[in-house]
Amino acid sequence: MKKRHLAVLAIAMIMVSYGCSGGEQAEAGEWLPFNEGIALAAKTGKPVIIDFYTSWCKWCKVMDRETFSDPEVMKFLGKNFITIRIDAENSTEKLNFQGKVFTPAELTRAMRVTGYPSLAYMESDGKVIMVIPGFQKPAEFMPNLKYVKDGCYKNNVTLDEYKSGKDCRGGA
Repeated sequence: MKKRHLAVLAIAMIMVSYGCSGGEQAEAGEWLPFNEGIALAAKTGKPVIIDFYTSWCKWCKVMDRETFSDPEVMKFLGKNFITIRIDAENSTEKLNFQGKVFTPAELTRAMRVTGYPSLAYMESDGKVIMVIPGFQKPAEFMPNLKYVKDGCYKNNVTLDEYKSGKDCRGGA
């Protein structure tokens, strides 16, 4: 029990340490509702990551516990991304995206998400960069985040090329 309290305290301290001032930015580790996150991305110019999950998904819970709670991941997400979480089975909430209204379940299908967890990476204007299904450990997840943050997809460098060491900012 004592270890759990220390872990919760450590996560809280990290969230406070890396949160941005002025209330404009979500704190590290904070998942925003879709409409709020999309509006914040447009305002800040930061890319978006959407975590599509379900309440029954074992690997979604493992990703929360092992990946999204990792201090390096939390810091990087909080500094560089707008983080949104969508319950892929919700059919009542209304999401505004690209001039249309979707339920979370409809948006999940529109993004061709078929398994959970799935992560959609988007530009700040809502353009989808990529959708990657499945659980990822922090070491597997961080290169994906850096690939998007560095804008490698804009330079016609694939994620696989980037992970193999190709410089996406103009070199080989």
